[in-house]
Amino acid sequence: MNQLKITLLRSANKAKADQKATVRALGLRKIGHSVIHQENDAILGMIRKVRHLVVAEPYEGGDDEAE
Repeated sequence: MNQLKITLLRSANKAKADQKATVRALGLRKIGHSVIHQENDAILGMIRKVRHLVVAEPYEGGDDEAE
């Protein structure tokens, strides 16, 4: 299965409460923080909800770093 590297680019401080919760659920903490997730419908929906705050790119690294 494909993996995605998701990076927080903008602060969620002034975002709506549900968007803040989505950023936290993705595992993102600070601006510039990145996480690796498996590409599935749930994760893609979360990325779409906060697409103005994050950037997602394909990740070709090892499977041992997947969350």
